[in-house]
Amino acid sequence: MMNFKKDDANGTVAAGNDYDVIVIGAGIAGLTSTAYTAKAGYTTLLCEKSENPGGLVGSFSRNGFTFDAGIRAFENSGIVFPMLTQLGIAIEFVKNPVMIGIEDTHMTLKGVESLANYAAMLTAKFPENQAEIAAIISEIHKVTGYMDVLYGIENPLFKDLTMDKDYLFKTLLPWLLKYQMNIRKAQKLSEPIEDYLRRFTKNQALIDVIIQHFFEKMPTFFALSYFGLYSDYSYPIGGTGRLVTALRDFIAGHQGELALGTEISQIDVRARRVTTRDGRCFGYRELIWCGDMKALYTAVDFAKSGEHSRRVREQQQKIRQNRGGDSIFTLYLGVNLESSYFAQRCGPHCFYTPSKAGLSAIQSEHWQAVLADPNRSAIDLQSALKAWVREYLELTTYEISCPALRDPALAPAGKTGVIVSTLMDYRLVKATFEAGWYPAFKALCEEQIMAVLENSVFRGLTEQVEQRFSSTPLTIERITGNSGGAITGWAFCDEGTAGKLPAVNQFRKIVKTIATPLPHISQAGQWTFSPSGLPVSILTGKLAADAVIKRLAKQDRAGQFGDASGAGR
Repeated sequence: MMNFKKDDANGTVAAGNDYDVIVIGAGIAGLTSTAYTAKAGYTTLLCEKSENPGGLVGSFSRNGFTFDAGIRAFENSGIVFPMLTQLGIAIEFVKNPVMIGIEDTHMTLKGVESLANYAAMLTAKFPENQAEIAAIISEIHKVTGYMDVLYGIENPLFKDLTMDKDYLFKTLLPWLLKYQMNIRKAQKLSEPIEDYLRRFTKNQALIDVIIQHFFEKMPTFFALSYFGLYSDYSYPIGGTGRLVTALRDFIAGHQGELALGTEISQIDVRARRVTTRDGRCFGYRELIWCGDMKALYTAVDFAKSGEHSRRVREQQQKIRQNRGGDSIFTLYLGVNLESSYFAQRCGPHCFYTPSKAGLSAIQSEHWQAVLADPNRSAIDLQSALKAWVREYLELTTYEISCPALRDPALAPAGKTGVIVSTLMDYRLVKATFEAGWYPAFKALCEEQIMAVLENSVFRGLTEQVEQRFSSTPLTIERITGNSGGAITGWAFCDEGTAGKLPAVNQFRKIVKTIATPLPHISQAGQWTFSPSGLPVSILTGKLAADAVIKRLAKQDRAGQFGDASGAGR
């Protein structure tokens, strides 16, 4: 095993050494890949641009309150728990019930059996559309059935099939037959959810209320399956950052190296070397890129990419033609109210729509037209955008999370931390920054969200707020390095343009998602598959690690490197 010293002055990994594997990006995919390559005995360096690992998963504390910085709960999907079991990582989880609320009504989703209650809530708000609602609920049942097959067993990638014969013959083989039939049916439902629902109803407000907590142009099979997947959510005691801490500890325990504050600025494909922004160089036998895909193709030294240049440039072209997906504005509140106040109104985790009018009541792209109008003065422009933002925040759907309702230790006694998020277009926020009124924009959003909540689900809240702060898509971009502050990887495309995505977007082809046109470079994480999410990030991280381990073992058997290579086992 090679020894890699820490520089006492700044805590960074010293340059000049070679690793079996270098992993770029310490989000969940990068942590997963590193855990498995280090467990296999390969010297692995995990480089992270930020000062904190985890990416879109993490927790932080402020004035006694613990908040989740990214994802609010974990969807197992037959992936998260089996991964932890396979690595021998013990984390205590509690169930994470999800509530859906519209105006003054709400219900808790407990699987497909609670869809009748959801239908009743929709019918109470849209009585003239009762038959159409029944048809939509039938579609949700159908799609949920398809996806139950996909996620219905522990993913075989995290099982030792040679040791578990019962699983192989009694579970996996029968499942494979169902999987082949159902995945094809699901993939046929790839058109955007909004377009699909128009087949069943012309009531745009009804469509809006159903889809407003989904991402823009989300494929139908993925969107409708969420009504079943919500019952699969769990929450780790200690906050979502507990997963990051556990993986980090596992890596350290297996001699893996984590270099925080280490941005890779150049990749020499031929020499298999990376250079950091501060000039340090490291060699690798295999590299796994788990960061922003745009950054990967910016870092590649084209002069040294040889015969692969054409395929690399084709991928670059796809990247230029696409953009990052949805981002969010998040309001964090420390409230001097018992958690029971929130248990009655939103539960631990809720998607709440304050008005059944729906976002189509305003022109969703109006702000873009405002920005493009050359005849508007700066003052008029700001006034028009502020008016649009106020309307948007009155009609949008909010994701509300109360960590202390799942783990009381995450807030001071008698108080509650509340996290309120809504989808927010990065381009709008960026425009306010470039126009010089970004702080005013943040303050406007905070005040308007507080007003909306005060007048609907949380009456009396405002006077009990002890602390209030927020993050925007620009915050996410700065902290995670994700282009456009994206939380879903690439923006979902219409069916006709899906083939132009720079990422695989068919579940039956997910194994191919780790491949790049660059020799000895694999990829994993939210940018490599669309639609993305925590389970997909873990799955692709494991796929990439398995492929790398297999290639390294083959190289060793062939004697390509020998003892002088620095490979440590």
